[in-house]
Amino acid sequence: MHPFAAILKHRLRSCNGMVGQEKPKGRSRMSVTAGAVPSIVVDGVNVETIERGKGRPILLLHPSIGIDPAAPVIDALAKGGRVIAPSHPGFGNSQLPKGMSTVDDLSYFYLDLMDRLDLHDTLVVGVGLGAWIAAEIAVKNTARLSHLVMANAVGVKVGDRETRDIVDIWALMADEFDALAYFDPAAGKRDYKNLPEAASLTAARNREATARFCWSPYMHNPKLKQRLHRIDIPTLFLWGSADRILSEPYGRAYCAMIPGARFETIERAGHFPHIEQPDEFARRALAFADSGAQAKSRARSA
Repeated sequence: MHPFAAILKHRLRSCNGMVGQEKPKGRSRMSVTAGAVPSIVVDGVNVETIERGKGRPILLLHPSIGIDPAAPVIDALAKGGRVIAPSHPGFGNSQLPKGMSTVDDLSYFYLDLMDRLDLHDTLVVGVGLGAWIAAEIAVKNTARLSHLVMANAVGVKVGDRETRDIVDIWALMADEFDALAYFDPAAGKRDYKNLPEAASLTAARNREATARFCWSPYMHNPKLKQRLHRIDIPTLFLWGSADRILSEPYGRAYCAMIPGARFETIERAGHFPHIEQPDEFARRALAFADSGAQAKSRARSA
């Protein structure tokens, strides 16, 4: 049995009850329990949220594998502002509200989160699935955004119906996935059989949530491609050049769909450049936000 299958089987029995459990009422607030990641409540949905640093808001949207509170990229980005890194609804220990089943739904949740936190001139940084969410946010409303950074993004179909743009991750064993996703496969290696219970359940819940949001259509929204022209803030595509889950031509084609977007590669990194090259990743993202390009929201206030 695939190691994820056993974890998922246990996780579905033990943790799916979170979907229907009673949720705190009211507007956003922060809460912390002993030994746990702090959480924020937005419109009755409790999501664990890492927050670090001060200054301009940096909304970090994680890929399908989730977010580790100890990830070096968080501290690296926090050198340039206030990092807000939630676990998406359904991922980690964040609640999944009834009826939330698409990346489009997730994008509206994050628009509400930015409203509740009253964020302005926000640098939104997304990786993989998180970059897809970021694009879905930006095609709807960029009033609270200044810059957009999308790393190894999924979300659109570039080739024809007979061409597979994105490797079928569900057909891969864990070591096969690591070999395609990382420049150094050891960076992703985990002993799922011997992980602590909390870590194994988190990994399984991330896997389950990825299937919920990305299974069909596989890893894309057929309507997003026609909406990308609406993104009216400076946009940077960062691309781990060793990614074999996605190809660089896919990334460049995606980038070309957004007016004025730039494309830069990061060497010695694969599908998760924020993990394999955290300092370089943060340096590029912060430098881009500090560049002379003016965000729409700043132009309005001038």
